[in-house]
Amino acid sequence: MNSEHAPTDARRELAVGDQSYQFYSLPALQQAGRVDLARLPYCLRVLAENVLRNIGRNDVANTDLQRLLAWRADAPDTIEVPFHPARVLMQDYTGIPTLADLAALRDGMAALGRKPDRISPQIPVDLVIDHSLIVDQAGHAGALAYNLQREFERNAERYKLAKWATQALPGLRVVPPGSGILHQINIEHIAKVVRVEERDGVQVAFPDTMVGTDSHSTMVNGIGVLGWGVGGIEAEAAMLGLPVVVPLRRVVGVRLQGALRAGVTATDLVLTLTERLRAFKVVDSLVEFHGPALDRLAVTDRVTIANMAPEYGSTCAFFPVDAATLSYLATTGREAQQIDLVRAYAQAQGLWRDAGTPAPEYSAVLEFDLDDVRPCVAGPRRPQDRVDLGAVPDNFKQSFGKQARPASGPRLEDGAVVLAAITSCTNTSNPSVMLAAGLLARKARERGLRAQPWVKTSLTPGSQVVAAYLQASGLQSDLDALGFQVAGFGCASCGGNSGRLDPDIERQIGEGELVASAVLSGNRNFEARVHPLARANYLMSPPLVVAYALAGSVALDLEHEPLGTDQAGRPVYLRDIWPDDAEIQALAASLIDADMFLSRYAGLFQGSEQWQRLEAASCAQFPWDPDSTYIRRPPYLDDYRPDPVPPADIAGARLLLMLGDSTTTDHISPVGDIAQDAPAGRFLRERGVQPRDFNAYGSRRSNHEIMVRGTFANIRLRNELVPGVEGGMTRHLPDGPVLSVFDAAERYAGQGVPLLVVAGKEYGTGSSRDWAAKGTLLLGVRAVIAESFERIHRSNLIMMGVLPLQFAAGTTRATLGLDGSETFDIEGLAEQVAPGSTVRLQIRRANGKTENVDLQCRIDTANELQVWASGGMMPFVLRRLAQDAPVAAAR
Repeated sequence: MNSEHAPTDARRELAVGDQSYQFYSLPALQQAGRVDLARLPYCLRVLAENVLRNIGRNDVANTDLQRLLAWRADAPDTIEVPFHPARVLMQDYTGIPTLADLAALRDGMAALGRKPDRISPQIPVDLVIDHSLIVDQAGHAGALAYNLQREFERNAERYKLAKWATQALPGLRVVPPGSGILHQINIEHIAKVVRVEERDGVQVAFPDTMVGTDSHSTMVNGIGVLGWGVGGIEAEAAMLGLPVVVPLRRVVGVRLQGALRAGVTATDLVLTLTERLRAFKVVDSLVEFHGPALDRLAVTDRVTIANMAPEYGSTCAFFPVDAATLSYLATTGREAQQIDLVRAYAQAQGLWRDAGTPAPEYSAVLEFDLDDVRPCVAGPRRPQDRVDLGAVPDNFKQSFGKQARPASGPRLEDGAVVLAAITSCTNTSNPSVMLAAGLLARKARERGLRAQPWVKTSLTPGSQVVAAYLQASGLQSDLDALGFQVAGFGCASCGGNSGRLDPDIERQIGEGELVASAVLSGNRNFEARVHPLARANYLMSPPLVVAYALAGSVALDLEHEPLGTDQAGRPVYLRDIWPDDAEIQALAASLIDADMFLSRYAGLFQGSEQWQRLEAASCAQFPWDPDSTYIRRPPYLDDYRPDPVPPADIAGARLLLMLGDSTTTDHISPVGDIAQDAPAGRFLRERGVQPRDFNAYGSRRSNHEIMVRGTFANIRLRNELVPGVEGGMTRHLPDGPVLSVFDAAERYAGQGVPLLVVAGKEYGTGSSRDWAAKGTLLLGVRAVIAESFERIHRSNLIMMGVLPLQFAAGTTRATLGLDGSETFDIEGLAEQVAPGSTVRLQIRRANGKTENVDLQCRIDTANELQVWASGGMMPFVLRRLAQDAPVAAAR
């Protein structure tokens, strides 16, 4: 702690109705000559207020504020911003392991003779259980109830841990299963845009900010709330009162102009933006939207764009508060006083945007005309790979070297659509595309079209409000007729929980070695993520998902070829049944109002009778069950010492894996099915768990024994140490047998051999998946060397004590001629490692020759260095919280 305090001379009064508030005023700093506020991007204004209000907390100083206020668009240096988010949002795949980590920290605190309840959230935390839904059944009226029942059967142990946490951890709320996904619940109900807390006896208003344990937490940026995804370990530190240190350099502006053409959807817009922004290289940048098109861009379209920020790689995708924000808050049932507060605060604080507001300064500006957007999809492996709708057949052929062919009767061909999922993330926040899907289904039904029998169809809305307006409009019956009954409320196909296909379909795919396709309205289509048997995965709007279910194959050019024939034998083209924009807008305006949201969100945290019947322990420390296959005490504090051991050099290391470009966190730590013959499957079978009850890797994340066996177990992983082999295999050297990655790592550990991973560009793309870093550590990997890293995974590696190192431009595993026969030394780690420093890698060839290579240390901030040198975030946090000084200033 330092002696500074947030300056009271920056406080100003704000009257809203009959309520009086104070706020820490940025315009007051401008009046004092400390900043030219108009030139700062809005997202930096939010960060500036955050730093100003927290001066004196966790060593935040006036100098931190001055550096931020002095930010320049052309500044070459990175600024470290200590950011104290107002709250934390979690989903259960990452959130329940986070609760297990907190329980382990409580055990650690007790072992040190301190009160375990010292480990408690210092800021509000919401956990939404939304990722455990598996679409076991679909396409019939009973699917919803069946899938929810199976969810409770599979996950009772996990849910009991969550219920324990609600009574043991003050400030934590849990949204039970069956309510929707965290992002949509966040924008529709939890987010306030402006929050209020008591400080020094007065009510202080400040911007609502957050971090989330899901990479798509950026969705909330669309309503003017600054937030992004972090790893669970980083979220734990934030909820315990420590700052999230933001490395700030570039803020990229996106100037939107024009308007979407008729028949072009918000999904087409976001897929096109994703392609453009990836090419514009916004990784690690803050992105902010401005321009004349904002005056016509609905908030539901903005949140769709903001949701996809991880797909273009930016930290955030921020839309400033304006009149459209207030309209959305009113529609979703926020109280009038809260809406008035948002308006008054944003205007008083310089956070309000309207048509006359000049654009701030940006490091770079991407000009984007909405009029240029055309109907499209993205795939077949990455969300940034946009494809014009008519070019899908050619894209398939180029991607797989096979010609997609229409299936005939029961016999499948390459390109057959075996999964068509209107899934929760991204699009079901947006009534325009959901109503479009329903209207297209109605028109298709009227013409006698049906989904092809080999297509598994499902609808998993992100909010119960979606089901309400589809039901009220009568469109749900039309979707039902085509097999799109509601199968659950939660993340499903987008997160890999698509469930099994029909056994005959699975048999045909296997026997014919077919390249089957999945179409979905989500945001992720990485290899083996959506379904292990669907090798071609295309993202698209909900109405196009329905259209491809009718077509049954990606072999058709939907712009020019018919979907099928009607009762009279006439061809039916997509253009014949595509809904009119005015019809969609009129329907939305007539259906959706505040009462619909208020009724669906009443009792959000109460849950069903099944949830209420779950019994949970009532005690300060969680009672671990050593025989549990779901919940095990995490091992990260097993070797804890009060004083950290200095980082040791790496000597005689071997390569565990050598990987190519765009290795995703799904490749590193898959989320879906556990194969019977995989190391994790063998572990479960040895403990009497039947394959029917394996559940998914994502639901087993609180058992490190299973998850370490699942690390690098993705069936589409291609490890260059075993060319021509797909799956989680590697070569143990120097003797050379091919083993599973886990078995090889175990053998290396028995020999005392440290391990490295070498990779290409964009290592760690994808979800903010802690286990991609946790599993890497537990396999014995000391460092990852890549050509470039994705932001969240790079941070997660550091949080687990794994060193991220980057090749210099022009140097790759190929230019070095690496083949796995080498051994490696990295020296001077205790003395030389610093943010942005260079470390030397010594390569010892099998022929006895040596070669030295300089690598950039991708520890980017002083805070990251401190955490890495402490052995990771958990020992770092425990040491800090075990001190006598309070972790956070009084609030």
